[in-house]
Amino acid sequence: MSLQNPKVGFVSLGCPKALVDSERILTQLRVEGYDIVPSYDAADVVVVNTCGFIDAAVTESLDAIGEALEENGKVIVTGCLGKRAEVIRAAHPDVLSISGPQDYASVMNAVHAALPPRHDPFLDLVPPQGIKLTPKHYAYLKISEGCNHRCTFCIIPSMRGDLVSRPVDEVLIEAEKLVKGGVRELLVVSQDTSAYGVDMKYASREWRGNAYETRMTGLCKGLAELGVWVRLHYVYPYPHVDDVIPLMADGGILPYLDIPFQHASPRILKLMKRPGAVDKVLSRVRAWREACPDLTLRSTFIVGFPGETEAEFDELLDFLREAELDRVGAFAYSPVDGAKANALPNPVPEALQQERLERFMQVQADISAARLERKIGTRQTVIVDEVDADGAIARSKADAPEIDGIVRIDDGQTLKPGQFADVTVIHADEHDLIARRVV
Repeated sequence: MSLQNPKVGFVSLGCPKALVDSERILTQLRVEGYDIVPSYDAADVVVVNTCGFIDAAVTESLDAIGEALEENGKVIVTGCLGKRAEVIRAAHPDVLSISGPQDYASVMNAVHAALPPRHDPFLDLVPPQGIKLTPKHYAYLKISEGCNHRCTFCIIPSMRGDLVSRPVDEVLIEAEKLVKGGVRELLVVSQDTSAYGVDMKYASREWRGNAYETRMTGLCKGLAELGVWVRLHYVYPYPHVDDVIPLMADGGILPYLDIPFQHASPRILKLMKRPGAVDKVLSRVRAWREACPDLTLRSTFIVGFPGETEAEFDELLDFLREAELDRVGAFAYSPVDGAKANALPNPVPEALQQERLERFMQVQADISAARLERKIGTRQTVIVDEVDADGAIARSKADAPEIDGIVRIDDGQTLKPGQFADVTVIHADEHDLIARRVV
């Protein structure tokens, strides 16, 4: 019998929440003595964690499964697309196993069947914070699974189920382990961060000798004790979001809110089954910025939703100009198998969708450029992601990794990834800043 550990290849697709699922599976694999290898050739079996949210993601997942089959031959499939096993089997009947998201036991059972483990659990060493797929200095912290909303364009609840929150002490203990392992920035993710704890009736738990409620504000108060950057993602604009703004103003958590507004027309928002009080949203945005002037607001929008008229699209552009959001992503509506919005009348032609998307992004580019230009001459604290011969690539408090802009530090060659640095901004464009170190 070979003395070598069995080897698993791993492909992780999709959103940060899926990335956390991948990290949990990888951690369990290492605990059980499996080696994780970076190539198909070196692997005894390959696990593909799929995404199935929109058609493009389904195609990417099926292509990744096909590539793994062609290059390796033994493939285990998990993740969101696993909820549609018939789609996977139709394209790739030879996969060894298919399971849905968060079904870690099924993944491990399939790995055991294809590749029995050989290990001594007392000798296999895994860092206390587990295996991470992100750089050492930042990590995603998933606080719940599923979602109670029934947005007509989304099939996440059918894939991941209703909201199930993790107890706040469990989350804080994990966060503390990550920080002890070198993480300097925690990115809080879920399907709906604002709804955290509602299924647990906001039960109070103890951590470090203090009581914290299992709700967004209680979690933020606990995370603020860790002395690292804490960034909130996927926050619905419920009234209690107001309660975290003072924590941001005081520096306990980053002055950054990722709120998926999706649209600004009350009628379209109603068709989406989203909150639709746009005037109230604008007044709250103004109040947040008054209480916390450094607040960065990021959002995502859908253009060309079924039935969207030119006037309603203009309402969206007017909202953009009024709200002056810092960071914005937008997508042309894409029909997803199983989404109720597919049955709505008057679909917007694809050519018109793309034309509106281009107009939308141009308006936002102008807004972003103007807001970034105001930062020229200011002093910013940044976290370094990469260093090369040309300097350092970093992010300010206003920039989440991979989705927002960067700060290029021309004289940052001696910095190190994960290090905080103070810089002065000397130039800005539509997305990024150029800076020099403060001496």
